[in-house]
Amino acid sequence: MIKRTRILLADDHSILLAGIQHLLEAHYDLVGQVSDGRSLVEAAGRLRPDLIILDIAMPLLNGIDAARQIKKMWPEARLLFLTMHASTVYLREALDAGGLGYVLKSSAVEELRIAIQTVLKGQTYVAPSFEPGILEGIRPSVLRPSRSSVQLTERQREVLQLISEGRGNKEIAAILKVSVKTVEFHRGRIMSKLGLHTVAEIIRWAVQTGLVGE
Repeated sequence: MIKRTRILLADDHSILLAGIQHLLEAHYDLVGQVSDGRSLVEAAGRLRPDLIILDIAMPLLNGIDAARQIKKMWPEARLLFLTMHASTVYLREALDAGGLGYVLKSSAVEELRIAIQTVLKGQTYVAPSFEPGILEGIRPSVLRPSRSSVQLTERQREVLQLISEGRGNKEIAAILKVSVKTVEFHRGRIMSKLGLHTVAEIIRWAVQTGLVGE
């Protein structure tokens, strides 16, 4: 019996998840579905699937930062981003984070299975709606840190996203399993580093840099 490819899905839209499952279940073994980035990191480490299909904009931890954590924990992980963002900024961030594939949700039905086959071979797949030669202009950026990661540590990016989701210090502390004082410290460092003074400014910065979706 031929072993079927094991896939983990991550997206916070239940209708979309159901659609992807329907599209893939006849050909692949779908080992799990999660709806936030923190659950994704946990499930990836526990299940070790052949492929992870993930969105960029997810609550608690966005797909870009989740991908970074997964690759740090498990360098062999193969990641395929399935997103609505047809932007070279998001594409660069996804590739920098260790992604091998980037498919737009608007064309998922036509492209997803081809993208999966490409990524499973260890090759890069980028949605053909991007300009030809896009990888030549982006790939060298993998060698240098992204704009947002230069300024903030991994923990600070986590705190910033949770602040931008409207969560208070106590809730953030509970999610990250740290003290409220630690959250307050990171919050102060974030505002100081970025020159921000209000939650509204934090949210705007997070959206502009792709840390959270619009």
